[in-house]
Amino acid sequence: MKSQNQRKAAKNPLESLHDHGQAVWLDFLARRFITEGGLKKLVEGDGLTGVTSNPTIFNKAIAGSADYDSSLKTAGDFDIMTLYERLAIEDIQHAADVLRPAYEATKRADGYVSLEVSPYLAMSTEATVAEARRLSNAVSRDNVMIKVPATKPGLPAIRQLIGEGINVNITLLFSQQVYEEVVEAYLAGVEHLVAQGGDPSKIASVASFFVSRIDQSVDKLIDECLRQTNDADKRADLTGLRGKIAIANAKLAYQRYKRLFAGARWEKLRAEGARVQRLLWASTGTKNPAYSDVLYIEGLIAPETISTMPPATMDAFRDHGRVQPTLEENIEQARQVMATLEKSGISIDSVTAKLVEEGVQIFADAFDKLLDAVARKRVALLGEKLDSQNDQASWGA
Repeated sequence: MKSQNQRKAAKNPLESLHDHGQAVWLDFLARRFITEGGLKKLVEGDGLTGVTSNPTIFNKAIAGSADYDSSLKTAGDFDIMTLYERLAIEDIQHAADVLRPAYEATKRADGYVSLEVSPYLAMSTEATVAEARRLSNAVSRDNVMIKVPATKPGLPAIRQLIGEGINVNITLLFSQQVYEEVVEAYLAGVEHLVAQGGDPSKIASVASFFVSRIDQSVDKLIDECLRQTNDADKRADLTGLRGKIAIANAKLAYQRYKRLFAGARWEKLRAEGARVQRLLWASTGTKNPAYSDVLYIEGLIAPETISTMPPATMDAFRDHGRVQPTLEENIEQARQVMATLEKSGISIDSVTAKLVEEGVQIFADAFDKLLDAVARKRVALLGEKLDSQNDQASWGA
């Protein structure tokens, strides 16, 4: 029987991911979770080194609790967008402070918290750059990352922001080809920063590859194809692809990562102190109950990557996750899976392009709900004291 000290020293699966070079980030944020020590507990107990946020997360936190009521009551006559930002920025600052020891211990390699630019701006390069600058300055923490979507207008914004020394988390990334463009934007941005005399060791960036949404979309297309064919071989091929595309796509993206962060161009930047732009696995919560609840954690383990998990997935992996270096296993099989998909008449390029388009709309819809929740709660708390004219200010422009 193990002694008490031995049991205490044993690592849980979340902690063991670090032994394989993978960082663990949490896809969740709420005020009480920070103030009551929940975030600090995960940092100290599980080796958590990062946090991501988005409009849906903030909506649940603000609308679903009384934790923000005192701030809403004393906020003054701000428009709804400004009011939301004040609440969000305060949470981001506090989370960044909790993660600061990890940021310092890893010499700025980790310990980041991410805040998203308004999804209303996803199709404007100039507006995205301006908003990212403003949010970065408002948070005023070295270990904040500004989230920018991997849309066509987002790519030059990423280059510009990196070149200015602003940490960027690239979101809504599904396509291997778009991933190459994201890396090019990062490298060009770092080159510009160096040319201007900046220190690339002081910035960091991650490329957030969304996984479960790919399987969700492809599985629907597979079901449609199955309804349209009686060919036994084709049906067998299609059935064998269910739940396999997201991980195969991610495995091949990681192979591109290894190629893109190698060679003379990269070595020159690394000599200046530049860091690799790590791949971050996002949307890791399993959406199909027929699949393992830790499918997208167990299948994507490799060095210099990040696995970001919603709380339920983190709890599940802590409980029964298996830790093996899986991301570089069966690469040829991953290529065959993707080839079989194309042969079956399903275009991964079409799937990923649609997912980006849908993702921008989903984020915008979530932002609508978030701002509406802030407005409603403000009215409920202040009642007649509220200046109705200010409350009617437009927030969607």
